[in-house]
Amino acid sequence: MDKNMTTTCYHLDGYRVVRNLGIVRGIIVRSRSVFGSIGAAFQTIVGGDITILMELCEQTRQGAFDMMVDHAAERGANAVIGISYDATEVMQGVTEVLCYGTAVEVEALPRGQ
Repeated sequence: MDKNMTTTCYHLDGYRVVRNLGIVRGIIVRSRSVFGSIGAAFQTIVGGDITILMELCEQTRQGAFDMMVDHAAERGANAVIGISYDATEVMQGVTEVLCYGTAVEVEALPRGQ
C-alpha cells in the first residue's frame, strides 16, 4: 500500500471510498534503555530539546504507523483514513504507542468532480 494514501481526514481528495475494511492498528510497546535515560537526564540539565527522547519517540511513532499500514494492506486496503495516535504509560518507563485508522478501498474520481 502506498503510504501517501493515508490521512487524518475522513476523505482523500480526488478519491471516493468504495469499501470500508474496518479499523486497523499498529501497536509498539517500548522502554527507555538505561543509557538513553542517563543521556536524557544530562540533556535536561543543559536545557532545550531532549534529542535522545525525541528520536526514540519518532522511531516508535513511525514503527506503529508502519505496522498499521501493513495491517491495512493485509486486509486489501489501498488507503487508510481517520488516522490517529494514542500513547499510554503502561508501567514506569514503558510506553505503548498506538496508531489506528480505518482501512478503505478507494477509487479515483473522474476528472472535474
